Amino acid sequence: MRRGIAATALVASLALAATACGGSDSGSDKSDGPTTITWWDTSNATNEAPTYKALAQQFEKANPDIKVKYVNVPFDQAQNKFDTAAGASGAPDLLRSEVGWTPAFAKKGYFLPLDGTEALADQAKFQPSLIEQAKYDGKTYGVPLVTDTLALVYNKALYKKAGITDAPKTWDDLKKAAATIKQKTGVDGYWGSTQAYYAQSFLYGEGTDTVDASAKKITVNSAAAQKAYGTWQGLFSGKGLHKADTTADAYAHIQDAFVNGKVASIVQGPWEITNFYKGSAFTDKTNLGIATVPAGSTGKAGAPTGGHNLSVYAGSDKAHQTASLKFVKFMTSAASQATIALKNSTLPTRDDAYTSAVKADPGIAGYQTVLAAAQPRPALPEYSSLWGPLDTELPKIAGGKESLDKGLSNVELAIAKLVPDFSK
Repeated sequence: MRRGIAATALVASLALAATACGGSDSGSDKSDGPTTITWWDTSNATNEAPTYKALAQQFEKANPDIKVKYVNVPFDQAQNKFDTAAGASGAPDLLRSEVGWTPAFAKKGYFLPLDGTEALADQAKFQPSLIEQAKYDGKTYGVPLVTDTLALVYNKALYKKAGITDAPKTWDDLKKAAATIKQKTGVDGYWGSTQAYYAQSFLYGEGTDTVDASAKKITVNSAAAQKAYGTWQGLFSGKGLHKADTTADAYAHIQDAFVNGKVASIVQGPWEITNFYKGSAFTDKTNLGIATVPAGSTGKAGAPTGGHNLSVYAGSDKAHQTASLKFVKFMTSAASQATIALKNSTLPTRDDAYTSAVKADPGIAGYQTVLAAAQPRPALPEYSSLWGPLDTELPKIAGGKESLDKGLSNVELAIAKLVPDFSK
């Protein structure tokens, strides 16, 4: 997800005022010189950005008529900064756009439709669900660069010590496993998150979502959703279940506990693979267990599909758009995606990038197996913003400061303002 969870720790002091952008400086290139395109990359500045920057330099060497002005923008700032820049006709030529931003910016006319362009020449080689997730109103506005989802990650050694041979298949199984692990090892078996993105899997497990986009109906307070969030709430108390952390540093606390063997399992995404291996519990990479997020009472198991697309600014001139399309094709090629996967331990979006070398990383191989259960988001521009009210209310519910009924009622009212044409 990299959607502001771990990324908020990125360096925030970026002098964007000095950044040259495609829409505003396209005339600055000499007519007989190379075309300079500006790319805002939103990847982790420490763990991921060096790989993207190196690939941009590789592209320049192969295409001397194009220069890439690389700018790493903190993920948690990028959406608002691009929105402001595009509205003022000064946006970068390219954006590494989180999948939830893509339909929102497409609706505003900020992204160039890519259907029939060089950037989508290999469209058939990408996972179809990821292409669908890059669409809005029948047109494609991004090429999938990396993908992700959530999985139940677990410490195999602690599970083995507790006598548990298989990963839990349901949330009830997880509760039982957590109690056994606590009894046998003294370590908590599970630590859940209070963030809305992580709670999404509980909705899928009951066959529902925050909204029914096709029916234009708000479903976050439906009977199925209440049951889903009730299950989520129940995993913060009980033997071997860590209490809810509602502090601003909760993400870091949970991650640190897991990688250092202080909790046996959590729900997490592949953007943390590199950091898993830095912990004392996973110096042996094969100790990392990866399984599909447990199923709900319907027997359904699934997690939201995340990731990032490469999108082209519609306000750039033709020369910059042409150069940008060429760059997108290069960055999303099988070779580039394999390089990114090997360097950053992220998941490619096309099957031909899962080479034997890429799959030699047990983290990548493990997450690839759970992608089949990942559920794409509806092409609703407001969809990602619907988690905002939940991120306000869920910590209160998990911390015992608000009832589930009251919290979900508040969320329903807040979502109604975000999608005013939806019924309750």
